[in-house]
Amino acid sequence: MLDVLYEDNHLLAVNKPAMLPTMGVAEDRSSLLAVAKEYIRRKYNKPGNVYLGIVSRLDAPVTGVVLMARTSKAAGRLARQFRERDVDKTYWAIVQGRVEPRSGRLVDFLRKDERHRRMHIVGENAPGAQRAELKYRVIDEQNGEVKLRPTVDVSWLEVHPVTGRKHQIRVQLSRAGFPIVGDRKYGSSKPFSQGIALHSRRLVVVHPVSKMQIVVEAPPPGSWKRLWEADS
Repeated sequence: MLDVLYEDNHLLAVNKPAMLPTMGVAEDRSSLLAVAKEYIRRKYNKPGNVYLGIVSRLDAPVTGVVLMARTSKAAGRLARQFRERDVDKTYWAIVQGRVEPRSGRLVDFLRKDERHRRMHIVGENAPGAQRAELKYRVIDEQNGEVKLRPTVDVSWLEVHPVTGRKHQIRVQLSRAGFPIVGDRKYGSSKPFSQGIALHSRRLVVVHPVSKMQIVVEAPPPGSWKRLWEADS
């Protein structure tokens, strides 16, 4: 069942579950795009092909907000916002260890490894190097937002990627010494029940037609409750 967060004639935003690929898989495999197209087809009784353009894409093990455009015009306008970095993206991550400093900025240079389907940190002048930047801060009970279970040696981060490189948050946090829980590809030794503990929490864009600001938020999946509890 599709978890719809926002919908109108131009946009569809959904809360992606863990381990469901966003798109780009064989026809005999399920994807978020295929599920969303079937949702639109049935809800609006649309014959033939349904147009949906993925605007924000998440890795298969990542959960949270995914934005889709229902028209090619909306897709083009939104793609321009992402390309020009006029969107505000907020992620939540549960990482191993106690993070110090409690807020900061990470800047690295990444290069794709197509053979192994991962990213590597390289020198600034290395062939194919792409600059990656993010900002983070620790969320804890001091500000009333989250209370981590005291027996679990993890930290909850709010992450704002400045650039949009593949696997950027995963590889940069790992390089900084605090890999995302469950992310064995990038050094995590702590298991996670479903996917990895990285969640697209909030996406803020300008509506491609009305020009109004749209804020879409997704609650984290139930699997996170084993590592945290709401501060009540």
